[in-house]
Amino acid sequence: MSLEKLLTNYLEYCEVEKNLSQNTIQMYDFYLRDFITWATETLKRDLTPDDINEELVRKYRIDLNRRISSKSHLEFKRSTQKNFLVALRAFLKYLIVKEHLDVMAPDEIILGKSEARIPKVLNEEQLDNLLNSQNLDKKSGIRDRAILEVLFSTGLRVSELVNLNISDINLNTGEFAVIGKGRKVRTVYLSESAKNWLRRYLGTRSDKFIPLFLRYSGKKMTDGDLEGKSLRLTVRSVQRLVKKYTLRAGISVDATPHTLRHTFATGLLREGADLRSVQELLGHSNVSTTQIYTHVTNKQLKDVHKKFHKDVEEGAVSSLM
Repeated sequence: MSLEKLLTNYLEYCEVEKNLSQNTIQMYDFYLRDFITWATETLKRDLTPDDINEELVRKYRIDLNRRISSKSHLEFKRSTQKNFLVALRAFLKYLIVKEHLDVMAPDEIILGKSEARIPKVLNEEQLDNLLNSQNLDKKSGIRDRAILEVLFSTGLRVSELVNLNISDINLNTGEFAVIGKGRKVRTVYLSESAKNWLRRYLGTRSDKFIPLFLRYSGKKMTDGDLEGKSLRLTVRSVQRLVKKYTLRAGISVDATPHTLRHTFATGLLREGADLRSVQELLGHSNVSTTQIYTHVTNKQLKDVHKKFHKDVEEGAVSSLM
């Protein structure tokens, strides 16, 4: 069986058996095709599963480490390189378990440590400025304020936000279920402010369309689209509007929708929430992912540090008396 056919089988397995999202499947497709294209050019012939060995993977890792990003014009981050290798490991595991092929063991690909990531967060003043930078004389301004409030209140990923429908939201209880990465369902909660701005935004609409957040500009609505799905706001649109209000508010942080998710998580931890609860609210499958927020806030450590220095200072003063 050709490697192309095996790759197609694997991607279909990810969709049907593992129930992964289309975004995740597309990324696996991208990473694995990158490896296959690189290996084919390196070997100067079509790649077979038997060709995937420790030496070939070592050369691939060197190539990844030397690549320059077309976006940042910088070398690939360790975390980016790791994504390519994780996809290759998952593919090899599939070939062994499901296709019963004798190929390189996935564990032989050592991922290595990623660089420490310190999430960007907004302080209280920056968040307040961001939330109060819309032109509320426009429907789009009211919609945008509602979007920002919901992002900060729930910690939603931007892809989760744009996929929301009006019927998903319960403004009475202030809680609703959302389908996140890996098709995992979790419950998120709206603050009173978020509920109020959602009510105000929905009050500007007289349509019967399904999507919660609609665009007011761009290409025309698709003919025959009675549910308004072609008017659904996109991920890119939300990213642009956050950038716009960040600049308008004069915030020095290069904020994105994910910055509000980071700010949500660190705020919970600062108020004493435990890591497992924050993990559940964010929809992280592994608590180690949530632990990045302990780099920016750990109230217990801060209190211990403060008490230590206070005791030292008081002891020094006593010795002088």
